[in-house]
Parts: sequence; C-alpha cells; structure tokens
Amino acid sequence: MRRRDFLKKRTEASGSTAPRKILPPRASSGEATKLAPMAKRPLGKTGERLSIIGLGGIVIMNMKQSRANNLVAEVFDRGINYFDVAPFYGDAQQRLGPALEPYRKRSFLACKTDERRKRGSQEELDESLRLLRTDHFDLYQFHYLTTMDDVETVFGPDGAMETFQAAKKAGKVRFLGFSAHSVEAALAAMDRYEFDTILFPINFVLFSQANFGPQVLEKARQKGMGILALKGMAKTLWPKAMKESKRPNPKCWYQPAALPEEASLGLRWTLSKPVTAAIPPGDERYFRVAMDVGQSFTPIGPDEERLLMARATGVEPIFHLGNA
Repeated sequence: MRRRDFLKKRTEASGSTAPRKILPPRASSGEATKLAPMAKRPLGKTGERLSIIGLGGIVIMNMKQSRANNLVAEVFDRGINYFDVAPFYGDAQQRLGPALEPYRKRSFLACKTDERRKRGSQEELDESLRLLRTDHFDLYQFHYLTTMDDVETVFGPDGAMETFQAAKKAGKVRFLGFSAHSVEAALAAMDRYEFDTILFPINFVLFSQANFGPQVLEKARQKGMGILALKGMAKTLWPKAMKESKRPNPKCWYQPAALPEEASLGLRWTLSKPVTAAIPPGDERYFRVAMDVGQSFTPIGPDEERLLMARATGVEPIFHLGNA
C-alpha cells in the first residue's frame, strides 16, 4: 500500500476531530535534562546545521492541539530544530502550524508535495504555507518520486519543477529537495537537477538484504547534497494475515524494529552513515526513543553492527530494487 493511501485511510478511520490515543511519555524521557544537547550536523552545501533527529509531522497527526503544542515545545527544548511535514499527513499541518509558530524563526521547516504538475503543486504550496503560518519553507521537496514517469513529469512542460523554481525566486522556499522510495528514481532525479537535499530510506535491513540505498547514499555524498534519512528504525512488512486494526503501531505502514534495543541500534546505524539527520517513525514511542538516542549518540561499534546484521539476515525488506 502506498504510504499516502495508508495515511489517508488512517485519518479517515480515526476522524480528523477525534485524536487517536497516544501512550504517555516513557518514564526515561524525564531524564532528558541530564542528556547532552542534541548534536547538529551540516546540511550539505546549504550552510545550515540541523539536529540529527527531526520531528516528522505524522507524530502529531490526530493529536489535540494542546498536546501538539506541548510536544513541540518539549522537542525544541531538547535541541531539535528540524521539522518535516506534508499535506497528506492527515491534519499534521493544522497541528504543527500553531505549535511551531513561537519557534519558527529558530527552526528549519521542510514541507513536501506529491503533485507532479505546475498548477497542483502551486495550490498545494500556497495551502501549506497558510496552514503552517509561515511565509516561506526552508526546504520544499518533491515527495515519493517512484517511477521514471514521475521524474519526467515534474521536469517536463508544466511540471512541478516550474513551481519550485518560481517559489525559490520569490523567496517562498529557500532550498529544494526530493524524497524517494525508489533507487532508480532517486538516481535519475539527481542527474536531472542540482538538488540541495535528498530524503531517502537509510536502513540496516534494506542495505544488507536488498542492496537498497548504498548507491543512492554514495551518489548524494559525492554531489555534496544534504542527506536526510528515513526508515532508520524500520524492520519489515506487517504479516499479510494481520488486520490493519490489530497492528500495535497504527501510524506505521511497516513493522518497526523492536523497542527499545533493536530500534535504538538501527537508528544509531543510520546516524553512523554520512547523513545529516534522521526522521523517526510517526509512533510517539519510537520518536521518544529516537530523541534519547540523538542526545546520547555514539557511532555504532563493530560488535554492535555484527549483532544488528545478524538480526537482519533473512528478513523481508520493505523495499526492493526495481520497485517502490
């Protein structure tokens, strides 16, 4: 199932005015003040420095506004300055706009569109700016480039790239990037334009079991792009026989690694690669573990990596080469 369709289904099932129950913070999160400040890394050639953990908008999707406000305040206090959202994350834009407003001038706000044409992407950009209560995005991205048709359309006549370039010229966006769940589409997009950033799955199972990602990471590194990582705490697909309503992580279309050790180790593996930052899963429990990992981060060691790769052996990856 395509991620956008999954999120739309989750939002429709829950209702935009009836927030899904979220578990309370883990007891260990009270130790946040004892942890080191969140490390920051350069974002490619942009001159920006981002916290190594970012807040993905799915975390606050379907939250009450007061809860979203408190979470964003906590996140900012813990040193996170990188926020990523999209129109198809349910009501996340409506929640993040008011919550981030007090911190907007000190934050790096990224948004996306999966519209491929000029008109649709322009409408989506304007609506996102309105909902997020800002006059510009620090980063605007093509989302989920999957096929060569996607790449050809956005760069073709009346393609969304015309919107992106005009928005940058007008000061509505500062930097341009894209996300992809396809190696082929990612490599093609990097050939077509000098993007500032790429948002891509950098994951221990994908790298070791599907050779999915190393070639993208290397090309982006060679081009000096800012590399933003997805799926660092992912493991595999949900069993086909498991009903969606029975999944313990309703905001995850994939099965995440087990909490807390395996997920923490997977995220540390991702952050040990030449990436700027990682966006954890939309499940708040995973996000809180990720914040702790970010504030106490040490690169993964050889013995830890061997252990992690042993756990990945034979696991079905969530993506494969040649398909999304």
